[in-house]
Amino acid sequence: MADERGLVRELSDDECWALLVEGEFGRLALSIGDRPEIFPVNYAAVEGGVLLRTAEGTKLFGVTVNQHVAFEIDDHTATDGWSVVVKGRAHALETQAEISDAEQAPLVPWIPTVKRTFIRIDVEEISGRSVTFGPEPDAEVDAS
Repeated sequence: MADERGLVRELSDDECWALLVEGEFGRLALSIGDRPEIFPVNYAAVEGGVLLRTAEGTKLFGVTVNQHVAFEIDDHTATDGWSVVVKGRAHALETQAEISDAEQAPLVPWIPTVKRTFIRIDVEEISGRSVTFGPEPDAEVDAS
């Protein structure tokens, strides 16, 4: 669905997945107790999900106490932008088969720290939109 001026357009699931596959940097949003947390992470899109690597700490603890997470990627140019949001359940990979599969993904830590734990987000919802930038309309003209 687009707005009447065509400045905002909803992306199809296929368009969202294509952008997710192309990207490598996003934000993981989770909740610990009643406090929201957001973490910048690198990732790899995998069949039906998103794969992250982490070490012991808040991210891993967060998905352990509350599997419901959101994940977002976005980008922009001088004239337009887009955003894709994934909602799903996250869990640390535990079996050797899962970990072996995950190790084949193009996912390496960006900073020189040991991150031996893989987290997978199983996508339950995916949505996105693209926007065209422009000047703010005159409030009197836009009020009609």
